[in-house]
Amino acid sequence: MSPVRRCSRTACGRPAVATLTYVYADSTAVLGPLATYAEPHCYDLCAEHSERLTAPRGWEVVRLSDPSAPMRPSGDDLEALANAVREAARPHDRGADSRNGGQQTADPLEVARRGHLRVLRSPDS
Repeated sequence: MSPVRRCSRTACGRPAVATLTYVYADSTAVLGPLATYAEPHCYDLCAEHSERLTAPRGWEVVRLSDPSAPMRPSGDDLEALANAVREAARPHDRGADSRNGGQQTADPLEVARRGHLRVLRSPDS
């Protein structure tokens, strides 16, 4: 017997990552992390088949998350990352001091640079 459990779908030989169980009394399909032991009335599914799982009309699919699985970034996370990259890529305007009527800003001044490292001096000194 193979130590790796395989997907229960016909002609699929990929390793199983989730277990599907049906609760017929509640018309519910429960998809959760791979069970510790193979049960006779449960179905082991690979990642692709577990993501594409649908239930019959009138049934509900309950997906239990695996706390040890890595979290996927949400749309908000990706948008925040894109905004941070845009902000970092924006050129720093050094002429701002002259437009502020000679007032000094709280930004530190770059004294030297070596590769990606910078030496900064406080505007107070």
